[in-house]
Amino acid sequence: MAAYDVCQVGVVLRAVLFVEALLAVLALFSATGPADWLGLLAMLTGGALPATLLWLVGLCALHRRMGNWRPAWQQVAGAGMGALAGLYGCGMLRLTGAISTAPWLASALAGVMFALVAMGWLVLRARGHMPADTAARLEDLQSRIRPHFLFNTLNSAIALVRAEPAKAETLLEDLSELFRQALADPRESVTLADEIGLAERYLAIEQIRFGDRLRIRWDLDVKAGSARVPPLLLQPLVENAVKHGVEPSAQGGRLRVRTERRGPRVVIEVINTLPPLAWAEQPLPRGHGIALANVRDRLRLLHDVQAQFRAGPDQDHYRVRIDIPAPAEA
Repeated sequence: MAAYDVCQVGVVLRAVLFVEALLAVLALFSATGPADWLGLLAMLTGGALPATLLWLVGLCALHRRMGNWRPAWQQVAGAGMGALAGLYGCGMLRLTGAISTAPWLASALAGVMFALVAMGWLVLRARGHMPADTAARLEDLQSRIRPHFLFNTLNSAIALVRAEPAKAETLLEDLSELFRQALADPRESVTLADEIGLAERYLAIEQIRFGDRLRIRWDLDVKAGSARVPPLLLQPLVENAVKHGVEPSAQGGRLRVRTERRGPRVVIEVINTLPPLAWAEQPLPRGHGIALANVRDRLRLLHDVQAQFRAGPDQDHYRVRIDIPAPAEA
């Protein structure tokens, strides 16, 4: 079950912070002063933190297999691992001499309670993400089939049918592929190479429409192509670049798409020139940022805190930069 995927830095960090906050409050009940409180917190952390990490590692290792189990068995398995983790933490404290008497039963029950609460939070978190992901997909779908884009594309194809039938056929194939991707069954992620291919089809359509006004540069790193991204991630970004950077300008504009693998990270950039008035004293009207917000939200759904998203003007350019984890090398 995807809800129990704890193999993410953000989930681990939240779990550890929650446990530490709970221990800090519990230590206040017995502490006689700040120094005593710090000592109690350190002792409790010595048992609870390894137990928490052990439970997270166990659930990370089994979450794919658990996806085929019934919900009741998933809860039982998580609670059982919680009990074992609690006993492990208690054993650590007893082994190091931090406690003279080991409360085995209390530790096991505490582990079970933590596991059930954590799994409940993971389920609620997954359910809370689903509407946001669905809304983002609907927004993308609407942008793909907006009337003026469809009409412009069909008019371009009609104009090419007699003069350049091969080019008209290619244009309609690109349009068909865009619709196929937009109407495809929902997937959690696709490869960056697939997204690049879809963006290339979209820009090929716009290239016919704008001609020499649209100047495109691709700087692609083959090593970055296997990185995982949400579906329909790049297409809204290049669409925004054309809509706000090229279309309003009589001289047209330049668009650059760049990907690069830097060690454990993959960098994706979409850069477009701005119309002259967009960075002068009287800026052109700006969009509502819905597409950018959807891209940011879907990146967080997939990569959590491991994804970084930045967008904004850079002198006479507009730059969108995305940093995501790189896939493990074979």
